[in-house]
Amino acid sequence: MKKRVYTLLVEHFKNWGISHVFGIPGKSISPLMLELENYGIQYVLGRHEAGSGFEASGYALATKTMGIAIGTSGPGGTNLITAAGQAKEFQLPVLFITGQPSMRETGRALSQDSSQFGADLVKMFEPVTLFSARIERGDLLYLYLKHALEKAYTGEKGPVHLCIPFDVLMEEVESFYLPLPDHISPVVSPDIDKAISMLGEAKKPVLFLGKGAVMADAYEPLRIMAEHWGIPVMTTPGAKGAFPTSHPLYLGGYGLGGSKHATDYLRSGIDLMIVVGSKLCDMSLSGFTADMEPEKVLQFEYDIKFAGKTIQVPTQLILGDIRSNLTQLITQSGAASKVHEMLIPRAQAAAAAASRTESVLSAGTAFRCLRSVLPKEAVLFGDAGSHSFHAVQNFEIIEPGTFYFDEVFIAMGAAIGYSIGAKIAMHDRPVVCVTGDGCIMMHGTEISTAVNHGIPVIFFVLNNGRLDMVEKGMSYNTGRSVGAVYERPLDISLFAQSMGAMAFRCENEADITKAVQSALQSHTATVIEVMVDPQEIPPILTRLLSLD
Repeated sequence: MKKRVYTLLVEHFKNWGISHVFGIPGKSISPLMLELENYGIQYVLGRHEAGSGFEASGYALATKTMGIAIGTSGPGGTNLITAAGQAKEFQLPVLFITGQPSMRETGRALSQDSSQFGADLVKMFEPVTLFSARIERGDLLYLYLKHALEKAYTGEKGPVHLCIPFDVLMEEVESFYLPLPDHISPVVSPDIDKAISMLGEAKKPVLFLGKGAVMADAYEPLRIMAEHWGIPVMTTPGAKGAFPTSHPLYLGGYGLGGSKHATDYLRSGIDLMIVVGSKLCDMSLSGFTADMEPEKVLQFEYDIKFAGKTIQVPTQLILGDIRSNLTQLITQSGAASKVHEMLIPRAQAAAAAASRTESVLSAGTAFRCLRSVLPKEAVLFGDAGSHSFHAVQNFEIIEPGTFYFDEVFIAMGAAIGYSIGAKIAMHDRPVVCVTGDGCIMMHGTEISTAVNHGIPVIFFVLNNGRLDMVEKGMSYNTGRSVGAVYERPLDISLFAQSMGAMAFRCENEADITKAVQSALQSHTATVIEVMVDPQEIPPILTRLLSLD
């Protein structure tokens, strides 16, 4: 039986259990838009293609399935590229579909041409996806879609891109069905014995967790591992949600937003650093000096690309699926939970700081107040900027897997879309986007998307009238800053009200408490604007700027 290409694609979405598809329409993809409605799949109309791509990514993260973002040809596709780059860093299976005017007319002057004669989207998407291709004939759909799915779900995992011209969408081809490849066995390393031996020999180890630990959902094996061997734990900014902050083995964060306890412990002489899911980028190792280097590194990673290249000491790589390798480690060693009380003084500064009387609200106080009101199962998405590093330092994690943040690609405004897409799947849990005034002016119009589609995300927005991380970092390193302060700051609560969101403007803890409590009872998107001290020094100054 023959069916049109656009029908086959939408049938696959339906069979994969996808309830929402994200994008902005255009002529070249209009057949897909119409067919989505015919199959009862909700089309979430974004306000910018990048926002739609972020929303599809948040949906993929929360549902543990494929996310779908659709953009028209030319600029519709180029606007999706940033979202693809962010999805790749989060290792999320997102299918980006872009259009093309017509395959038959390729080579002529065409409006919004996405072929090699115009803005070649296939080439543009290649560096930010695991697979990018143009389907130039309808009978190629089966093989190209199969390749895309396998790349999205095998090994590294991540986004893929298909460019489909309008006339190819309209072609009739033989019907087929490709299930999502959930049957692929994870790769388990043959070197688990070496890891067990290194852990047994270590006298002063540290467990150094990265964002990969969060994306691998490895919370339970990590806790057992830490408790069985009595290993102190520290987290990079992207791993904030990987380990309970009240656990006696937790030292705090390292890198931007890190704690003094973690820094002091590294300086005390480490013989083994167990790195789990971290590329050890400059944000994660900000302030790392030669006297902190361990004697050895044991690294659990899915990709060899950056292993052993940043901290250049003898490194044993445990390559493959992180959760599977950690689970095998637990099984093979017979490890069992056994909490070891740390002799190192743990951070009590947060509680003391919370009791101070402040004339101007600090970001740290704002996040401690937010934590006191939110239920423990609330899920936070941190955006790019000082606000998230304040959250890394001050927001307590009660349940692992409730904080998502990227310190590598770190696209401004991404968390706005991620929180919207995730809330669709997490309808029974509060979802909070932690963002700032700079990010809001990047992709804040996606709040309108949340309002129009009845998605009750809580947007917790710190406003200090500047691109704070840039302004403070530049001032600290060079003595002055240029182009980072807004002469006329945005009135975020009024901006939110103009889009139909419930909005609050907070200047103290009582305001925050009342606003969050109201937001938790609301069935619409809520924007909580928090006016914080513009002179407060954020925890980012260990990241040096060199102008040499």
